[in-house]
Amino acid sequence: MTAPLSAFPLTLAARILGRRGAGAWLVGAALAGVLAGCSSGARKPEPMPLQPVAAIVPARQVWTQAIGPVDALLVPAVRDGAVALANAAGAVTVLEADGGRVRWRAEAGAPMAAGVGFDGRRVALVTRDNELTVLSERGVLWRQRLAARPFTPPLVAGERVFVLGGDRSVVAFDAQSGARLWSQSSRGTEPLVLQQPGVLGAVGNTLVVGIGGRLVGLDPDTGRMRWDAVVGRSRGANEIERLVDLVGRVGRDGDVLCVRAFQAAIGCVDATQGRTLWTRAADGVTGVQADAERVYAVESNGRVLALRRADGTPDWTHERLLHRGLTAPLALGRSLAIGDAQGYVHLLSRADGSVVNRLATDGSPIVEGPLLVGNTLVAVTRNGGVFAWRPE
Repeated sequence: MTAPLSAFPLTLAARILGRRGAGAWLVGAALAGVLAGCSSGARKPEPMPLQPVAAIVPARQVWTQAIGPVDALLVPAVRDGAVALANAAGAVTVLEADGGRVRWRAEAGAPMAAGVGFDGRRVALVTRDNELTVLSERGVLWRQRLAARPFTPPLVAGERVFVLGGDRSVVAFDAQSGARLWSQSSRGTEPLVLQQPGVLGAVGNTLVVGIGGRLVGLDPDTGRMRWDAVVGRSRGANEIERLVDLVGRVGRDGDVLCVRAFQAAIGCVDATQGRTLWTRAADGVTGVQADAERVYAVESNGRVLALRRADGTPDWTHERLLHRGLTAPLALGRSLAIGDAQGYVHLLSRADGSVVNRLATDGSPIVEGPLLVGNTLVAVTRNGGVFAWRPE
């Protein structure tokens, strides 16, 4: 008998467009050329210079670690007071939030392509050989070859490992043995998929997956669809304009999940009923954060905005971080933590967006977004630096 899914926390990468295929994946080189042609002649905007900031919300650096350069598709995973990471070479490290002590290390044996998932005991990632690899402190437990390359980290929960493939299929494996339990294929979706981490998580005993512009609830035991809520709709004259994949991270307030559809919309869904509460057009490429009052997001140009959680109407905006390559936001006490491509973590007030502190790392881009592990703020950089602060 399989264990029920726990309320597992739902979690920029190379955004090259890929085309769905039967088995192997080909990079859409022609499409990349189209995109480059659209931007040729347009000079990339300079990052907005940083202004001096007073540390209204103090944060003391408590530890650092180095794990080696990481892949752009790394999404660190947090569970039981620890953070699980994998570097680009496939070395897995699990760090304690309290003090940064290494809980355990293991080698996947091949470079990482997507990851990681973590349930407190096991770490799952996908290698560039397209193998789902599950490890523990004893080393590799099992491997399974995948039919389609994932860009989203596996989810390890309820004694199962779930994988969202690049063909928008969902596959479940037994976490202990690696036996394949079920698979669910997606039909009728657009032929292009975003090479960026998407949505794969759980609410209670429902597996929640982003399929195109829809948020779908599945039975984790069988893969049967329980509900289907639309957040972003395909529009436009070509495949690129119609791309609306949902992107991680997901904002959660109880059973309400708020998500972004790539360069199309932000919306909130009641995950108990599978009902879309509201959607709003929005131009952005990173995930969102939510609380009982607001949904926080970063737009493509670096504008930070807060929308009212009840209906999506604007509350405040912040435009002092334009063109700095911002990550998805993280709600942290009364603050909002956002990383940038220059290696800074910016703390903004959740009430009005004002800057309340700025934290420096090693100068390389912050990966995916800051994390909260217990009462410790953690940021991981592309150079493999892991930095931890304790806000006061």
